Amino acid sequence: MFRSASRTAAVVMGSAALAATAVLPAAAAGHAPAPRPARSAVVLGAVQYDSPGRENRSNRSLNAEWVTVSNTGRAAVNLRGWTLTDEGRHVYRFKNLRLAGKQSVRVHTGAGRDTLHDVYQSSLRYVWDNRDAATLRDQRGHVIDTKSWGRKAHGHQGR
Repeated sequence: MFRSASRTAAVVMGSAALAATAVLPAAAAGHAPAPRPARSAVVLGAVQYDSPGRENRSNRSLNAEWVTVSNTGRAAVNLRGWTLTDEGRHVYRFKNLRLAGKQSVRVHTGAGRDTLHDVYQSSLRYVWDNRDAATLRDQRGHVIDTKSWGRKAHGHQGR
């Protein structure tokens, strides 16, 4: 009976050791998974991609085309170094713009004087086509949000 009891004890201890190894967290072994990036409160909002009226490339007509970037959170976010691009590879790089909580900014195509609520790409050509997509990236190049319209419309695709 002593042999049987010691065999049983050995099996139980071996099973317990194996189970403990299986549930050992990866962090204890030095292989911690990379943290998932936090979901951003900054999103793309309304888009005016087809300038109303005659498209004559006047600055007024160019500025009637815009994309809204909104901070849906309560904390302010500095957009310095963030980019807004279209599928045609036009890139607008935000300067030092602090977007307060629950605030939006319109990114106009033409030229103008930047304010807290309106910024300008200073483009001489229309940027947003009838079938296009806007992509917002942070200063590290991570996609924060995308919004498409026209034939390729898929809505928001944020992280």
